[in-house]
Amino acid sequence: MSDIKEAAGTAAGTQDEEQAASLKLFVVLSKAYKSLMDHAVKDMKSHGLASAEFMVLEVLYHRTRIPLQQIGEKILVTSGSITYNIDKLEKRGLLKRVPCSEDRRVTYAEITDAGRELFDDIFPKHVSSIHSLMGGLNQEEKSQAIQLLKKLGKGV
Repeated sequence: MSDIKEAAGTAAGTQDEEQAASLKLFVVLSKAYKSLMDHAVKDMKSHGLASAEFMVLEVLYHRTRIPLQQIGEKILVTSGSITYNIDKLEKRGLLKRVPCSEDRRVTYAEITDAGRELFDDIFPKHVSSIHSLMGGLNQEEKSQAIQLLKKLGKGV
């Protein structure tokens, strides 16, 4: 009988250790994300753009045109915030709204020549800044981290 209690105690101890490791991973990951994002947002703002504006332009820079409804999904921002940021970027001449010819319920956001010119200038600088932030890991560690974080995200 004592063998059963001992085995149960060992299993409970292992479960407690796994839970503690999960909590520790969550805390470390959260702190790392906050630190990285604080630096990334500071870099975005150094180019005269709020972080959401920068992210909207980045999506359009790589895709040229995208339905307004899909932008929020791409950058994880609420639809009200997207509208506000689209309005600001449109007033600055960095993007324009383009109605869909096949479906009048759909409106696209499209980067303008001025927006592309701005991003041609600032995006390589931003990439360099992000690369510097990731300097604590070598190439192999970055690849491992990418694989593990994808696995973690898909497992949720």
